[in-house]
Amino acid sequence: MPFSTTLAPSELAGYVARQMAAFYPDGDETRAVAHVLADALDRLEHCFNHAKLKCFWTDDGPRFNHLHTDQSAIFLYYLSNSAFKRGEIAVASKAYALNKALHGLDAFYEVELPAIFTLQHPVGTVLGRASYSDYLCVYQNVSVGSAPDGAQPMLGRSVILYGGARVIGAVRLGDDTVVSAGTTLLGGDVPAGHVAFGQYPAVTTKPTRWNARRDVFNDLE
Repeated sequence: MPFSTTLAPSELAGYVARQMAAFYPDGDETRAVAHVLADALDRLEHCFNHAKLKCFWTDDGPRFNHLHTDQSAIFLYYLSNSAFKRGEIAVASKAYALNKALHGLDAFYEVELPAIFTLQHPVGTVLGRASYSDYLCVYQNVSVGSAPDGAQPMLGRSVILYGGARVIGAVRLGDDTVVSAGTTLLGGDVPAGHVAFGQYPAVTTKPTRWNARRDVFNDLE
C-alpha cells in the first residue's frame, strides 16, 4: 500500500524549518531541510510499513501524521540522523534539539537506531550509545546507554522496553526479549524469549509470551 503524509514534502520542509526558527532563530534551514527530507521520509516509510500500529495506518496504507507526536518523534530522529550523514550539521542539531523540546526524547543524531522501531509516548526517554536491532519498541522514561567505562548494551531483534526501564553498560538482550516496567539492568544477559524484572543485581528472568514482531509489528517471518 502507498505511503502518504498529511503535509506534502515541500510543505513539510517549510513547516519543520519554521519550527526550528521558532526555537533556534539563528538562520533559515528550509533549503537544508529539503536537502535531506527525502532520505528521512524513505526511512520513515520503511519503518511504518512494518509498524502495524493502528494509529500509523489508514484504510489506504501507512500514513505519517505530522501532528501525531509519537510519529513526529520518529520522523525527527530520522531527519536528524539523515542530516548528520549528509553533513548538514545545523539541521541535525536542530532536529535533535526539537525532539527534546517537543517530545521529551533524547536520541542523538549520531546514535544509530534501527530501520524498524516504534516509540510509544516516549516522554523522558533517552536512547544513547548502544547496538540496536530491528523491531524495537520503546515506551516512556526509558534509558539506554553506555556505562562510565564505555561498555555499551547490545539489543537483539524484537525487544520491548517498558516504561522506566534502564539498560546501561554491558547488557546483552537476546531476540524476542522484554524489559519490564521499572527494571534496571547494569550488566548481564537476558536470554532470548525471556522477560527481565527487578533491580540490578537482583534481576530475575523467565520465559515471556510477549513478542514484539508479532504483537507490535505483526511481522513474524
